[in-house]
Amino acid sequence: MKRRILLQSLAMAVVFPLIPACFRAQVIGEASSPITPLNKPHEAWRGLVSPKAYKILFEEETERPESSNLVYEDREGTFICAACYLPLFESSAKYESNTGWPSFTQPIAGHIATKLDFKMIKPRTEYHCVRCGGHQGHVFNDGPPPRGERWCNNGTALKFVPKDEQLPTLRS
Repeated sequence: MKRRILLQSLAMAVVFPLIPACFRAQVIGEASSPITPLNKPHEAWRGLVSPKAYKILFEEETERPESSNLVYEDREGTFICAACYLPLFESSAKYESNTGWPSFTQPIAGHIATKLDFKMIKPRTEYHCVRCGGHQGHVFNDGPPPRGERWCNNGTALKFVPKDEQLPTLRS
Protein backbone atom coordinates (compact mmCIF):
# COMPACT_ATOMS: atom_id res chain seq x y z
CA MET A 1 0.00 0.00 0.00
CA LYS A 2 2.81 2.44 0.83
CA ARG A 3 4.48 1.69 -2.52
CA ARG A 4 1.28 2.67 -4.39
CA ILE A 5 1.04 5.97 -2.50
CA LEU A 6 4.70 6.68 -3.22
CA LEU A 7 4.23 6.00 -6.94
CA GLN A 8 1.09 8.14 -7.08
CA SER A 9 2.92 10.97 -5.32
CA LEU A 10 5.81 10.78 -7.78
CA ALA A 11 3.40 10.82 -10.72
CA MET A 12 1.65 13.89 -9.33
CA ALA A 13 5.00 15.62 -8.78
CA VAL A 14 5.72 15.22 -12.49
CA VAL A 15 2.27 16.24 -13.75
CA PHE A 16 1.42 18.97 -11.23
CA PRO A 17 3.69 21.71 -12.70
CA LEU A 18 2.04 21.25 -16.13
CA ILE A 19 -1.55 21.68 -14.92
CA PRO A 20 -1.56 25.53 -14.89
CA ALA A 21 -0.49 25.56 -18.55
CA CYS A 22 -3.63 23.61 -19.46
CA PHE A 23 -5.89 26.33 -18.09
CA ARG A 24 -4.15 29.56 -19.04
CA ALA A 25 -4.91 31.46 -22.21
CA GLN A 26 -2.95 30.32 -25.22
CA VAL A 27 -1.96 33.84 -26.31
CA ILE A 28 0.93 35.14 -24.22
CA GLY A 29 2.13 38.17 -26.17
CA GLU A 30 1.01 41.25 -28.05
CA ALA A 31 -2.27 41.50 -26.13
CA SER A 32 -3.18 44.76 -27.80
CA SER A 33 -2.60 45.19 -31.53
CA PRO A 34 -3.76 47.85 -33.98
CA ILE A 35 -4.11 45.12 -36.64
CA THR A 36 -7.58 43.63 -37.13
CA PRO A 37 -7.45 39.82 -37.47
CA LEU A 38 -8.99 38.50 -40.68
CA ASN A 39 -10.78 35.53 -39.07
CA LYS A 40 -10.52 33.80 -42.46
CA PRO A 41 -10.69 29.99 -42.33
CA HIS A 42 -7.32 28.37 -42.92
CA GLU A 43 -8.71 26.35 -45.82
CA ALA A 44 -9.42 29.61 -47.69
CA TRP A 45 -5.66 30.28 -47.93
CA ARG A 46 -4.94 26.99 -49.73
CA GLY A 47 -5.27 28.46 -53.23
CA LEU A 48 -3.34 31.63 -52.38
CA VAL A 49 -0.07 30.10 -51.14
CA SER A 50 2.07 27.18 -52.29
CA PRO A 51 1.32 23.73 -50.82
CA LYS A 52 4.59 23.89 -48.85
CA ALA A 53 3.75 27.35 -47.47
CA TYR A 54 0.24 26.18 -46.56
CA LYS A 55 1.62 23.27 -44.51
CA ILE A 56 3.95 25.61 -42.62
CA LEU A 57 1.57 28.53 -42.19
CA PHE A 58 -1.67 26.72 -41.41
CA GLU A 59 -0.69 23.19 -40.35
CA GLU A 60 2.25 24.47 -38.25
CA GLU A 61 4.91 22.31 -39.89
CA THR A 62 8.58 23.30 -39.91
CA GLU A 63 10.78 23.46 -42.99
CA ARG A 64 14.17 21.79 -43.12
CA PRO A 65 17.10 24.02 -42.14
CA GLU A 66 18.87 25.71 -45.07
CA SER A 67 15.83 25.10 -47.32
CA SER A 68 14.99 28.79 -47.81
CA ASN A 69 17.03 31.39 -49.68
CA LEU A 70 15.86 33.96 -47.13
CA VAL A 71 18.47 32.58 -44.70
CA TYR A 72 21.06 34.42 -46.81
CA GLU A 73 19.00 37.52 -47.67
CA ASP A 74 21.03 40.53 -46.55
CA ARG A 75 19.56 43.41 -48.58
CA GLU A 76 17.64 46.25 -46.96
CA GLY A 77 13.90 45.75 -47.00
CA THR A 78 10.94 44.19 -45.25
CA PHE A 79 9.98 40.58 -44.56
CA ILE A 80 6.23 40.08 -44.95
CA CYS A 81 3.83 37.23 -44.18
CA ALA A 82 3.64 34.93 -47.22
CA ALA A 83 -0.14 34.59 -46.78
CA CYS A 84 -1.63 38.03 -46.02
CA TYR A 85 1.42 40.24 -46.80
CA LEU A 86 1.48 41.95 -43.40
CA PRO A 87 5.01 43.31 -42.71
CA LEU A 88 6.52 41.25 -39.87
CA PHE A 89 10.25 42.08 -39.71
CA GLU A 90 12.54 44.86 -40.88
CA SER A 91 15.84 43.75 -42.44
CA SER A 92 17.71 45.72 -39.77
CA ALA A 93 16.48 43.13 -37.22
CA LYS A 94 17.81 40.15 -39.24
CA TYR A 95 21.03 38.44 -38.19
CA GLU A 96 22.93 35.23 -38.94
CA SER A 97 22.17 32.74 -36.17
CA ASN A 98 23.82 29.76 -37.91
CA THR A 99 20.66 27.71 -37.33
CA GLY A 100 19.61 27.34 -40.98
CA TRP A 101 16.49 29.50 -40.60
CA PRO A 102 16.06 33.26 -41.03
CA SER A 103 16.48 34.79 -37.57
CA PHE A 104 15.54 38.21 -36.24
CA THR A 105 16.16 40.13 -33.02
CA GLN A 106 12.61 41.53 -32.88
CA PRO A 107 9.40 41.73 -34.93
CA ILE A 108 7.53 44.84 -35.99
CA ALA A 109 5.55 45.86 -32.89
CA GLY A 110 1.95 44.67 -32.86
CA HIS A 111 2.31 42.42 -35.93
CA ILE A 112 3.05 39.14 -34.12
CA ALA A 113 1.01 37.13 -31.61
CA THR A 114 2.60 34.44 -29.44
CA LYS A 115 1.30 31.34 -27.71
CA LEU A 116 2.70 28.41 -25.79
CA ASP A 117 3.54 25.31 -27.81
CA PHE A 118 3.84 21.93 -26.06
CA LYS A 119 4.60 19.83 -29.18
CA MET A 120 8.12 19.10 -27.94
CA ILE A 121 6.80 18.46 -24.38
CA LYS A 122 8.87 21.33 -22.96
CA PRO A 123 6.91 24.56 -23.51
CA ARG A 124 8.16 26.86 -26.26
CA THR A 125 6.90 30.22 -27.45
CA GLU A 126 5.38 29.92 -30.91
CA TYR A 127 4.51 33.00 -32.91
CA HIS A 128 2.01 33.77 -35.66
CA CYS A 129 1.08 36.62 -37.95
CA VAL A 130 -1.45 38.60 -35.93
CA ARG A 131 -3.58 39.29 -39.03
CA CYS A 132 -4.04 35.87 -40.71
CA GLY A 133 -2.86 33.58 -37.91
CA GLY A 134 -0.18 32.02 -40.12
CA HIS A 135 2.48 30.11 -38.14
CA GLN A 136 5.87 31.76 -38.54
CA GLY A 137 8.21 30.07 -36.06
CA HIS A 138 9.41 30.11 -32.46
CA VAL A 139 11.15 32.68 -30.29
CA PHE A 140 14.08 31.64 -28.11
CA ASN A 141 16.12 33.42 -25.44
CA ASP A 142 19.53 32.80 -27.03
CA GLY A 143 19.75 35.80 -29.35
CA PRO A 144 22.20 38.69 -29.41
CA PRO A 145 22.16 41.63 -26.97
CA PRO A 146 20.44 43.81 -26.00
CA ARG A 147 17.13 41.86 -26.15
CA GLY A 148 18.62 38.36 -26.16
CA GLU A 149 15.81 37.07 -28.39
CA ARG A 150 16.06 34.88 -31.50
CA TRP A 151 12.90 35.00 -33.59
CA CYS A 152 13.51 31.86 -35.64
CA ASN A 153 11.29 31.96 -38.73
CA ASN A 154 10.38 29.50 -41.45
CA GLY A 155 11.61 31.13 -44.67
CA THR A 156 8.68 29.70 -46.63
CA ALA A 157 6.30 31.59 -44.33
CA LEU A 158 7.87 34.89 -45.42
CA LYS A 159 8.38 36.93 -48.57
CA PHE A 160 11.07 39.59 -48.90
CA VAL A 161 10.39 43.03 -50.38
CA PRO A 162 13.55 45.07 -51.14
CA LYS A 163 13.67 48.64 -49.82
CA ASP A 164 13.33 50.19 -53.30
CA GLU A 165 10.10 48.25 -54.07
CA GLN A 166 6.62 49.11 -52.84
CA LEU A 167 5.03 46.73 -50.33
CA PRO A 168 2.19 44.73 -51.87
CA THR A 169 -1.42 45.45 -50.93
CA LEU A 170 -2.56 43.38 -47.96
CA ARG A 171 -4.52 40.27 -48.94
CA SER A 172 -7.91 39.72 -47.41
